[in-house]
Amino acid sequence: MIDGTAQSARLLAGRYELGELIGRGGMSDVHLATDARLGRRVAVKLLKSSLASDPVFRTRFRQEAQAAARMAHPTIVRVFDAGEETTLEPGGAETISPFIVMEHVEGRLLKDIIAEGPIEPAEATRIIEGVLTALEYSHRAGVVHRDIKPGNIMITQSGQVKVMDFGIARAVSDSAATVAQTSTILGTAQYFSPEQARGETVDARSDLYSTGVLLFEMLTGQPPFRGDSPVAVAYQHVSEAPVAPSSLRTGISPALDAVVLHALAKDRFERFQTAADFRADVAAAAAGQVPPKRVDAPADFTSTLFGVNPQATTDTAAAMRQLSVDDEEERRSRTQSRPPVAWIWSGIAVLAVVVVAVLFWAFNLERTPLAPSISVEVADIAGQLYEDGAQRLIDDGLEPNPFPESSTEVPDGQIIRTEPAAGVTVSPGQEIDVIVSTGPPTVAVPNIDRLTLADAQAAIEAAGLQVGAITAENSPNIRKDIVIRTDPAVGSEVREGDTVAIVISSGLITVPDVRNLPIGDATAQLSGLQLQIRVQGNNGCTGGLVTNQSLAPGDQPQNSEITLTWCSGVAGSTQGDATPAPTPNG
Repeated sequence: MIDGTAQSARLLAGRYELGELIGRGGMSDVHLATDARLGRRVAVKLLKSSLASDPVFRTRFRQEAQAAARMAHPTIVRVFDAGEETTLEPGGAETISPFIVMEHVEGRLLKDIIAEGPIEPAEATRIIEGVLTALEYSHRAGVVHRDIKPGNIMITQSGQVKVMDFGIARAVSDSAATVAQTSTILGTAQYFSPEQARGETVDARSDLYSTGVLLFEMLTGQPPFRGDSPVAVAYQHVSEAPVAPSSLRTGISPALDAVVLHALAKDRFERFQTAADFRADVAAAAAGQVPPKRVDAPADFTSTLFGVNPQATTDTAAAMRQLSVDDEEERRSRTQSRPPVAWIWSGIAVLAVVVVAVLFWAFNLERTPLAPSISVEVADIAGQLYEDGAQRLIDDGLEPNPFPESSTEVPDGQIIRTEPAAGVTVSPGQEIDVIVSTGPPTVAVPNIDRLTLADAQAAIEAAGLQVGAITAENSPNIRKDIVIRTDPAVGSEVREGDTVAIVISSGLITVPDVRNLPIGDATAQLSGLQLQIRVQGNNGCTGGLVTNQSLAPGDQPQNSEITLTWCSGVAGSTQGDATPAPTPNG
């Protein structure tokens, strides 16, 4: 393995300058890096060579990295790039190292925060709502995380929740990696869902179980199941019921207990079915309310998200066969002769009356007072503020569910669209997802320090920002037209399209007036300006003060030469530079 010092000089893919090692895990090392093309700081994750040797893994890894790169959400660490780097070992063998280039997030891992002790319920619920928001977005995009744990969640310096490593767990599980590798990569079994522990296919609800484990650990400071080995912990996930968090720590409400235990249901059909439901119940419990009773999915529940019930075809065929047998037996048992003709005509007449009545009722359905209670048309609330649009839906008997999404066209706080869309007829009380704009997506101000003005302008525009005012400033050590700093500062999170002011070097320095200062003080002031200082003594005066400077005070070119003339004579002496002064007696 290459250490952090050696990596600092390595250029990955001809573009990413690897810096210090900032993280190390079971499957990868993470380095701080600089994107030389865009001039921004990024985090580069280099996967272990033991995984890279598997071609199935590399194929799945590229596919999952591409899927993760398509997800752009404030609660998800962005993936900018992915690829493979081939390096030569000292023995001449080639090593393939898959890598991911991600957004660099300034903050702390949640696992480090939990290591300091339990988190207050209010903060724990705020963090878990951020995690569920990220999962709601990824599940809509068809991406299941599979490895939700504190080590994959960052909390920024401003408190923002950031979930990372989407799709990587799937790349590992679908490859030919050994069980030992898989357990190393997916972390400990403390966050496994029961279906993961049994080796079954996982879906979005497996992420929700792991999120329930995460919430339990934040509230109590420990996971719900612990054991001497991963196998022992996995067994508990499958067979043992968790205790209520309040039994381990005081201050946890019964409502929050209920939410956690619901999320930790062994049967995936009995726990939360969507991240939106989980987040809504967490918000209710955090507000001191009792979450509404949710009807769990039946055992024969089928969905395109979770897969088709394999029993459906068999059961239906069996039912049809039984129906055919019953019908045949019924026909064999009939001994009664056909009914009289009058009965047949009477039946036809009654049937005709029923058909006419049904058609009349259906035609007048929308005109009757009963119609509003049967169906509701989703109102067009796009462009309205969320508060106004949500109230309109509530007035119509629907339940609004806000969902943030960045937009460069719709102002912050306004509604982009609804799902189901406006004009669609739904049942009363149905939950309507209201997509609310968070304004343009945020981007980090790229690192353009020490770049030329032309390169700095290109990097800012490539990041989706606009170049603002360009001002010049004197500098003793930065060459003319080279960037000194930006406003906002490098790394600051700003909205896409915002302006960034640039301060460049003027190529000048500000020379102070050092006349009448002691020669030592004068040279000390000038030494920081990187001038070429020359000193010339004057024996005709004493006191050690500077009497003249060859450069006038004010703006002067960098690296200029300056000569200081100072009184170098000795007190009591009348001797000049070249010839002695005459004595009184001639």
